[in-house]
Amino acid sequence: MADRPGGTLCTAMFVKICGITNEDDALFCVAMGADAVGFVFAPSTRQVAAQQVYDITRRLPPEILTVGVFRDEHPDRVIDTVMRSGVKAAQLHGHETPAMVADVAQQVRSVIKAVAAGTTDAARADAFGTDMVLVDAASPGSGQVFDWGLFADLPEGPRYVLAGGLDPDNVALAVSRAQPWGVDVSSGVERSPGRKDPLKVKAFIERARAAAPARYLGPDELPYDWADEF
Repeated sequence: MADRPGGTLCTAMFVKICGITNEDDALFCVAMGADAVGFVFAPSTRQVAAQQVYDITRRLPPEILTVGVFRDEHPDRVIDTVMRSGVKAAQLHGHETPAMVADVAQQVRSVIKAVAAGTTDAARADAFGTDMVLVDAASPGSGQVFDWGLFADLPEGPRYVLAGGLDPDNVALAVSRAQPWGVDVSSGVERSPGRKDPLKVKAFIERARAAAPARYLGPDELPYDWADEF
């Protein structure tokens, strides 16, 4: 992963492994070079409790970005869950307005807004005021692939993370066509819901990094050094 403290060469692409439900999977993803791991607090087969996540996050290296995933949750509840779980970022994966995103950002240092490709929210992705915007399929979290050509319609400004139906077999092509700043995967590297497949995780990270756009090579350009914030 990127050598953030020294600002030296990065690994070319931000990689987030989402849907983590247990400590072993979290530690393995980190060992394989993931920059971020995500925990789903929204209703899902991979939903986890704040205390369960706290027990995992406290054992992860400080340079790892830990992300809590929420959907259409009240900002106060998002902030409370972030604090209790020990995650460093909130990913808002619903119909949150820019004002709601701003409310969360007042208390949570890193906020990721998720949008569905081809929608009004995607067209105004720069209006949410976040460093990172995750671009998913029309049914967020469904694991469906969308037309990667829609990335060309996104406004300049945010750092875009590609999600939606990615797996070790298609991530290189997806990165080549969409040219994202980062990628996010959940079900595409699982052996069963909530349980990661080590071989798939390893292959996904390696192939995503190998396909990284040349413009992302060079000095570390992550949104900020979150390790300094906690």
